Amino acid sequence: MSQLESPEAFRDRARAWAASNLPPAGAQEGLEVDDEEELRIVAEARELQKAIFEAGFAGIRYPKEYGGQGLTREHQLAWREATAGYRLPSAFNVTHGILAPTLLQFGTEEQKSRHLPAILSGQELWVQFLSEPSGGSDLAGLLTRADRDGDTFRLNGSKIWSTGAHFSDYAMVLARTNMDVPKHRGLSMFMMPIRSPGVTVSPIKLVTGGSHFCQEFFDDVLLPASYLLGEENDGWRVASGLLFHERNMVAGNSLNDHAYGASGEAAGDAVGELAALAKAVGRSQDGHSRQLVAEAVILETLANPTISRINAQLRVGRMPPPAASILRLMSALSGLRLKEIALEIGGAQTVMQGVGDVAGVHGQRWLGARIGTIAGGSQEMQRNGISEHVLGLPREPTPDKDVPFSQVLANRRQRG
Repeated sequence: MSQLESPEAFRDRARAWAASNLPPAGAQEGLEVDDEEELRIVAEARELQKAIFEAGFAGIRYPKEYGGQGLTREHQLAWREATAGYRLPSAFNVTHGILAPTLLQFGTEEQKSRHLPAILSGQELWVQFLSEPSGGSDLAGLLTRADRDGDTFRLNGSKIWSTGAHFSDYAMVLARTNMDVPKHRGLSMFMMPIRSPGVTVSPIKLVTGGSHFCQEFFDDVLLPASYLLGEENDGWRVASGLLFHERNMVAGNSLNDHAYGASGEAAGDAVGELAALAKAVGRSQDGHSRQLVAEAVILETLANPTISRINAQLRVGRMPPPAASILRLMSALSGLRLKEIALEIGGAQTVMQGVGDVAGVHGQRWLGARIGTIAGGSQEMQRNGISEHVLGLPREPTPDKDVPFSQVLANRRQRG
């Protein structure tokens, strides 16, 4: 279709296609599932993404030369409106919303031409290998090393909390390539096929019953220099770009065709579910429960104009890019509060019933309630970023900022 197609015409065409080709969204989507069911869902997501790509609706804002449609944000919003209520390949949310934009920003022409069409057509799922068992929130203090030998790097170390690594195809790996400079300056970002020799992926069994988080171990993994994303020892700039795209995805302002707003869910779902929960447990006329549902209404009502205002100011440069952390923080705190409200309304039934019950669904969700306040940068890190980069407040003291990483006391015994 011509790029001149109006968003309204695009929406009507997308709506007609979705009605004939997309399955309806399930009421319990997003709940934890066992490993076998997870693999089935991922396989279905690949097929859905392939169908969307072949119909000309994938990568709406990606350039045409890389398999996208080359259209506008208005067309992307029209697609989201047209597909509301249908099942979309959410397994690709991180790939399309964070990693593909990072590849588009920092990749070579060869890297982009090879991988972006494969990503948009559902052939490749990507994951980020950033966090480490010893690192906490200090990403720049990572210990995984990539030692150069000619045109090859030898990768050794470990990463953790990598969502979906066991079913993904490629990863972006941040590793240390220079021990003799301060920690931020000696990092490099690599693209890596996850099934490379020397890579071991171990799913982590969660209290919710799922295993979507993984830990990875790298034992002399050989990476050609052509796998570098960006320049050698410039990985912190690439990682910062990746985190910027992550905040944009949470803010609903990414290149991801499937993501919604800050909550990652369609507006109004949480309130409707809480009202149904109150009715199911016999508390729809209870004054306190009604106040809690009203609080949820307020949270969702305030979210959309906040998202729109900050996104508009980001687009025109009136707010700096780190201001997207405001939306990330809002999403984390409101998401946690909505789960607290559900637990308070449902009471004991939320923990006594299974996920097939209206109340039991919220009990399982509560087990993962803290994920949103930690994943992608804890709420404390988001507050630090807002205070320093948006409000201009002084940075907290960092004694190791200008010290060569090999001399940082905490890491001396791991220098090798």
